[in-house]
Amino acid sequence: MSGGGGCCGELYSCVFDYSTPRIALIKSRKVGLLNRVIQLVILAYVIGWVFVWEKGYQEFDTVISSVTSKVKGVAATNTSELGFRVWDVADYIIPPQEENAFFVMTNLILTPNQTQRQCPELPDTSTVCISSHNCTPGYVGTHSNGVQTGRCVAYNETVKTCEVDAWCPVENDLTVPKPAFLGSAENFTVLIKNNIWYPKFNFSKRNILPNISTEYLKSCIYDRVNNPFCPIFRLGSLVEEAGESFQDMALLGGVMGIQISWNCDLDKKYTHCVPKYSFRRLDNRAFDHNVSPGYNFRFAKFFKDSSNVESRTLMKIYGIRFDVLVFGTAGKFDIIPTMINIGSGVALLGVATVLCDIIIFHFFKKRYYYREKKFKHVEDYEELHLTDPVSVHHFDQGDNGTIP
Repeated sequence: MSGGGGCCGELYSCVFDYSTPRIALIKSRKVGLLNRVIQLVILAYVIGWVFVWEKGYQEFDTVISSVTSKVKGVAATNTSELGFRVWDVADYIIPPQEENAFFVMTNLILTPNQTQRQCPELPDTSTVCISSHNCTPGYVGTHSNGVQTGRCVAYNETVKTCEVDAWCPVENDLTVPKPAFLGSAENFTVLIKNNIWYPKFNFSKRNILPNISTEYLKSCIYDRVNNPFCPIFRLGSLVEEAGESFQDMALLGGVMGIQISWNCDLDKKYTHCVPKYSFRRLDNRAFDHNVSPGYNFRFAKFFKDSSNVESRTLMKIYGIRFDVLVFGTAGKFDIIPTMINIGSGVALLGVATVLCDIIIFHFFKKRYYYREKKFKHVEDYEELHLTDPVSVHHFDQGDNGTIP
């Protein structure tokens, strides 16, 4: 029963008691200094972080952008399959246009003059055979080049494989050409045209700045120190800026990110809003992941001879995909966020009093004395009159003989 009574008492106290602040002036250098230090820390946060660093007086908008690119460069190769050949943009940029990206071929496995017929499959653990009993008619494996006929035929003088209906001869991609077929692509250049728009402020700009002339654009190459705003980039330099080797990356391909940052303070002059370029490799390096490294795909060119027989040249193309990533925010003064942050800062100063009270009433040596001066328990006058008239008499007199 006593436990129940205590519970009811606490509930009664929680519902019907009322607390009102009481001001106690503590004349102590230590307490006063503590209060001022806490206030200064809060003030430094509001002014330094909220307003100066985070620009709390501004309204912000995120960038909307479009990107186009144009690669230039010519390379020459001399191989047994193709002989001497000159490669231009139409040969090594596949496809000609992509959204916010472009691909440059750097290495190639070529299988020319393929026709639809029957031929031996490429040797591997599932296609090598001893007799036709090892081959299943109609079987197509995950990595098959065609449909098995059920016959076991000679692939070369020492190895037999299952025969397939396929584009023959089948592609042999077990060995990647070294060095890279188009290793000279590191000297190709790309012009990146980037237009941005901040709709909230109706602000637009492009990375070819107003002070860039046609003559300058014909001769400049991006350099972080000397030409930081030139929109023409050497591919080899892009990869080097990311801490990679172009020739190593050209063997198996990869993915590069060209990051364009537009962080603009629109309270400043129009000319102060300029792009900042950075570069990094986005795919996993070959020596980190040996399973399916790099970037490649297959592409074929089809032909028909005078007898109307169709043939094709199959190319397994390795290369570097360059993704252009544009991001940024713009800020401009606005009275609404300014007043909101000022109000929040003023309200936050009230935390100084709360922190001081916590420290004073829990960690100071005189904490019990300060609590006694801070808190006073007052009984309700009418309830006290009904229960104890004598106490009411003393309460009415007070310190000076009057009712408080």
